[in-house]
Amino acid sequence: MKVYIIGIGLIGGSFAKDLKRDFPDWEIRGVDRNKDHLKEAEEIGIIDASAEFSRISEADLVILAIPVDASLKVLPQVLDHINENCLVIDAGSTKKELCRVVEKHANRRNFLAAHPIAGTEFSGPSAAINDLYKNKTNIICEVEKTAFKLQERAMEIFKKLGMRIRYMDPDAHDRHIAYVSHLSHISAFMLGKTVLEKEKNERDIFDLAGSGFASTVRLAKSSPAMWAPIFQQNKFNILETLDEYILNLKHFRDLIKNDQFEEVFNEMEKTNHIKDVLNGITENEKLKL
Repeated sequence: MKVYIIGIGLIGGSFAKDLKRDFPDWEIRGVDRNKDHLKEAEEIGIIDASAEFSRISEADLVILAIPVDASLKVLPQVLDHINENCLVIDAGSTKKELCRVVEKHANRRNFLAAHPIAGTEFSGPSAAINDLYKNKTNIICEVEKTAFKLQERAMEIFKKLGMRIRYMDPDAHDRHIAYVSHLSHISAFMLGKTVLEKEKNERDIFDLAGSGFASTVRLAKSSPAMWAPIFQQNKFNILETLDEYILNLKHFRDLIKNDQFEEVFNEMEKTNHIKDVLNGITENEKLKL
């Protein structure tokens, strides 16, 4: 089977590494406008070879792992040129707009809209790792619009890579992911900005930053080229989450300002319930394996 991965960074590269391991007979080819990425991916053995987009009709499987704004343009072009038995999967963090632009495409049945909730703050081919997707949730949108035999092929791949599957419509996906992913990244970027502007002496930041700061601001190291388009495509959901977040911050600020530290304690104690929620999700997911 010939696999074309468009975008050989963390996401695409990690797919390539796992597919090469789990399906050793498959031929993995990379397509990327960054020729240095392609060269690096070949040198470290992530892909078997680079390929031109014009040869995509040869592919049995296409994985789209590029920024979401680029996907809006590239996905229709991919569907224009694939053969009738090719499965096309994307891995973007927004779904509503992407599903909309291909809803009437003649080859819509070849496309499966997916979002594996996995990643790190690093980018590029060297950031790719094995088992990035193992035990991670993969959200599938509009599965009924994908040809059944291609659904089966996709599920075989996802199962082999160890993913858990959830089905969701694009609107719900974008609304929920704004809270649990997009807001986290905005918070990290703005925390990093606040500290950098306040502490002009970077040596002080390095010396005083503990593990709490490092873990909280970790996402601020993520690629702006990937995240700015996500914020643009999910603008209205993100604005809603930001409004709620800002209200909570203002309320917490007012409690401190007015010396209401018993209420500060109560707010934090109530929020500690998040650990029970997350532990419950983890246990429930284990039971599904």
